[in-house]
Amino acid sequence: MTADRTVSPEAVDRLYKKLFDDAEKAGYHLGPDADFTKDLIRSLIINEERYGYRACPCRLASGNRRDDLDIICPCDYRDSDLEEYDACYCGLYVSEKILKGEKKLQPIPERRPPEEERALAEIGAAGQKPAAGLSLPVWRCKVCGYLCAREEPPGVCPICKADRDRFERFM
Repeated sequence: MTADRTVSPEAVDRLYKKLFDDAEKAGYHLGPDADFTKDLIRSLIINEERYGYRACPCRLASGNRRDDLDIICPCDYRDSDLEEYDACYCGLYVSEKILKGEKKLQPIPERRPPEEERALAEIGAAGQKPAAGLSLPVWRCKVCGYLCAREEPPGVCPICKADRDRFERFM
């Protein structure tokens, strides 16, 4: 898909409703400015068609899912951004204060480490073994923190609906 291709309003509305429902069920909120939020969702759709996954619309994706796991929406940095700034980096997810108009959306510093640091962290995480005394490895969803003990991570997080590759071994 090229950047100038138009995404249908119906596709945007369908994904908006799904993200809205999922967010509210999980205790999150989408931004109150529907036009702005739908522009972000339109970009998520474009990224999904372009790369095969919904890379954050405000970050430069590599096109390699493994390299971009941390910026697949909802990104690994969402919760920290919400706690500290009341919104995620792109403003798709916001706190109740912003939702109610008690606080304004403002620029948020980038938390994503540079590529070199991410590569070193991945090398360090390789080869982890199950924690002592456990018969199964424990998997943690990097998006919402859900934990489960099983041979492999679940296909989809039962809490936030993140894909299997958003899980990491937890010690």
